[in-house]
Amino acid sequence: MFGMLFSLRSFVGKMSPTDMRDGFVSFHTSKYRLHYYESPTGLRLALNTDLSVACAREALHHIYSHLFVELVVKNPLCPPRQPVQSELFRSRLDAFVRSLPFFAPRPA
Repeated sequence: MFGMLFSLRSFVGKMSPTDMRDGFVSFHTSKYRLHYYESPTGLRLALNTDLSVACAREALHHIYSHLFVELVVKNPLCPPRQPVQSELFRSRLDAFVRSLPFFAPRPA
């Protein structure tokens, strides 16, 4: 996934004179849409959705600014540059994603 995102971001950066963080925001296939957000600190977030979701940039920005920064970055018990081990972050992230208007669990 990282290689694909890196290549797409690089390609868009070469094609567009705008800022790289705003140049590549999503792409889609015949089955899904991948939304991409890069924070000012360089953290990259990706979210896969149904094709009907036009833009999830606000949701990704909320995840970064209200969940990640507040529950991980400001938490002295979360070591930097390590996988996130915070159960509070994981549970709030799960609750937030489930609350999005475009989230609908698949039938079993």
